[in-house]
Parts: sequence; C-alpha cells; structure tokens
Amino acid sequence: MAQEVVNPEEKVVLGEEIDHVRLITLNRPRQLNVISSKVVSLLADFLEKWEKDDNTELILIKGAGRAFSAGGDLRMFYDGRTSRDSCVEVVYRMYWLCHHIHTYKKTQVALVHGISMGGGASLMVPMKFSVVTEKTVFSTPEASIGFHTDCGFSYILSRLPGHLGEFLALTGARLNGKELVAAGMATHFVPFEKLPELEKRLVSLNSGDENAVKSVIEEFSVDIQLDEGSVLNKLSIIDECFSKDTVVDIIKSFELEASKDGNGWIGAILKGLKRSSPNGLKITLRSIREGRKQTLAECLEKEFRLTMNILRTTISADVYEGIRALTIDKDNAPKWDPPTCDEVDDSKVDLVFQPFEDNLELQIPEDETHRWEGKYEHSAYAALNATEIAK
Repeated sequence: MAQEVVNPEEKVVLGEEIDHVRLITLNRPRQLNVISSKVVSLLADFLEKWEKDDNTELILIKGAGRAFSAGGDLRMFYDGRTSRDSCVEVVYRMYWLCHHIHTYKKTQVALVHGISMGGGASLMVPMKFSVVTEKTVFSTPEASIGFHTDCGFSYILSRLPGHLGEFLALTGARLNGKELVAAGMATHFVPFEKLPELEKRLVSLNSGDENAVKSVIEEFSVDIQLDEGSVLNKLSIIDECFSKDTVVDIIKSFELEASKDGNGWIGAILKGLKRSSPNGLKITLRSIREGRKQTLAECLEKEFRLTMNILRTTISADVYEGIRALTIDKDNAPKWDPPTCDEVDDSKVDLVFQPFEDNLELQIPEDETHRWEGKYEHSAYAALNATEIAK
C-alpha cells in the first residue's frame, strides 16, 4: 500500500452521534479535505455501522474549513508509483464506498461549501439531499492530468442532458452552486450564511423522514437563476461540439465555435483542453460514452479497471507526469507521452479497458437501489431536456 503522510494523532474524519442524527466531518482543512486511504476507511466504517443501527435515522456530511473535498490524495498515488498496485486497496475500497453511498438505506444530506471536486464530489452528488451555496465549486478535472473521470462519474456525467457530461469530463470546467442545482447534481441552493443554522435545524429535527428533512431544507433554500454567462446557457454549442465522435473532432469543432462573435467564453476552456493529457482525454471520452449503456455497478467495475491500468502505466506514465507538474514540482509544464491526440494509438487505449490477466477485478452486487434518476425530477434544467435524459 502506498504510504501517506498523516499525523497519527490527526482525526481526519470526525463522526458524531446526536440522538437519531449522525454527523460526519471531513477534517483535513489544510489539505482541502483530500481523500486518503485513512479517510476512505473511516467513512466506510461510520456508514456501515450507522446503516445497521436502528437508532440512526439521518446522516449529515460536511467538510471542515473552506472546502468540502478536493478529491483524491494525488501525492499518495505519486509516492506509490514505483510499486506495482501499491494503491489497489484504497482504490478498491473507494469504489465500494461510492456504490454504498448510491445505495444507502438511510437518509443522507451533504452540506457542501467551497471546493467539491473529483472523488470529493462523489460524496455529494449521489446523496438524497445535496445542499450547495454560492461558495460551492464543482469540477471533474481528472483527464487534464492523464487520469479519467472516476468514482462513479462515468455513470453520473453520462446521464446529464445532451453532451454536457462529455464537456465537463473533458474540460474540467467548473460549475457553481446554482449551476449544480440547475443540472440536477444538487438538490437545493442555500445561502452560505444560512448553512450553520440549517445544520442546527436538521440536527434538532432528529428524524430521517424524507419529507420532514426536505421541508426543513426548503425553509432555507432559495430559487436559483443562472448567471447570464453560465455554460448552461451555452448548451447548443456544447452539444454541437461535444457530440463529435473523437477528441480531435471535438477540439476542431470547439475551435470553430471559438472563432465566432460572442463566443469569447470558449477561449480559456479550449486552452485548458489543449493542455490536457491526450491519453487522459481519449480514455475519458470513451468511458463517458460507454457509461450511457452501463449500470452503476458496471461503471464502477470499468473505472476500477481503468484506474489500475493507468496507475500500472499500461500505455503511458502520463498520470504521474500530470501529478508531478500539478502538485510535486508545480511547474504546470507536463510532458505528455505522446504529446498530441493524433499520436495516441487507439489500439493501445483499448488495453486499459481490457480485463486484468491476473484476476484483479472489482465485483459489485447488482442490487442497485440508488436514487439518482429521482433527483432529476426536481431539476428545472432537466425538465427542459427530458427527451435527452430518457436516452
């Protein structure tokens, strides 16, 4: 197992039991509550224990400091790069945890302020109730560092209307709290200053009754109105470009749109897209497209396979180069192998999707009682795209 630098005295996850309410706090504020193996283990322990506890009715989860969670602990993966499958245990447990959260039998509420990215967002989006604020920032930037959109997001993003999922997965574009509610990835928008009082009210409610919980949240929530410049107001362009068959065609189409009057918003996003790992982009696009036809369990099994093959450098060491450039040397100058999408051999991309030859597979039960689709019923944005959701 890859070693992580954690103070043994540091309580990276806090679990409180208050009558019928249980409160989880991700407690690595200086590290933006990144998810380490210890965090995964503690989260799983708490959730397993409380799901079986008849006295537990309501689970609340929040992050300490200015972030909910910035995702996986990249340094942990980087430090394990010289040992084969050093991170297999934490990856395996994290994907099991993702499935468990989707299928959890007790009422869960995520109180999300600040950064909620990648794997961190997997602790928010599947919840029955996910509350966001004007300080919430969501993103799935994994492709940019040579990785892929994981933790169930090949399932989640592939079910967004139109081709918004491909856009978010490939560009790592950020959504704010209002946009998350509009897109159906959060259920309620509550002003940041009201979040502490909402938490107190939910604790005092002392019940997991969904209607009662919803009623309390709605007392604090406000109707959303998208900002004029929101990418969700650019869906016709996004669908036109990100419906293309290949990454190369997507970039060409996006470049064409960028040259038109009024499309200045594309420039920065396009620049980031072109800087991203070609391998990461191609793997991610294929994973999202496959996700449309896969169950949650199948998506997680596929993502486990992709993750381990990428960490094994089956076709490239891009993921370690991406982490080095972003978090180790911080020079933001990765040298990708190969450097362009045109040079990526699609037959090699096939290799990271293949089953393992050494019997290393993730087996997830087929019983999927998750409530993902139900969240769309309350999304004004989704209501306008009902035909796309049905596909």
